[in-house]
Amino acid sequence: MKSSSPPYQHVCQVGDPGLCLKASPVDPVEICSPQVQKVIRTLIKVMRKLDCMGLSAPQIGVPLQVTALEFTECMLHASLKGLAPFPLKFFVNLSVRILDSRTAAFVEGCESISGFSACVPRYHSVEISGLKERGESVSWQTSGWPACIIQHEIDYLNGVLYIDKMDSPPPP
Repeated sequence: MKSSSPPYQHVCQVGDPGLCLKASPVDPVEICSPQVQKVIRTLIKVMRKLDCMGLSAPQIGVPLQVTALEFTECMLHASLKGLAPFPLKFFVNLSVRILDSRTAAFVEGCESISGFSACVPRYHSVEISGLKERGESVSWQTSGWPACIIQHEIDYLNGVLYIDKMDSPPPP
């Protein structure tokens, strides 16, 4: 059953006007508030329920700069050679610094655009800085697929969907 007010227990779908809005920063003083902690708990719960690798607060109806990522052992497939799982990572008010401006196009899908996928060019290597779920500073340098995942989630915080950035197919 879909919840009637944010944070939703479901993921908003393409066409929801909230997905096209730039998310607001969280006041660092408010990170430990019951309201923000509820958003954090709900975000993780929905992400894990759907077995997805990342989710941002706008996808559960909350226009705040909050995102979570997780790539578990269970998500690995034989075809994903060279990838390593990473534990739950959580960022509030994140910023990105490009470490390697080369791009690679990965096939991306999204819980907000169910049933579709497309190649999207992403920077190869990035550093993410922000705050943890309790307000402590955190940074993470990553490359390859994890860098793709975090850039996908950052797009949501900026009101951008992957279909806005996907590579166009070659003409017939």
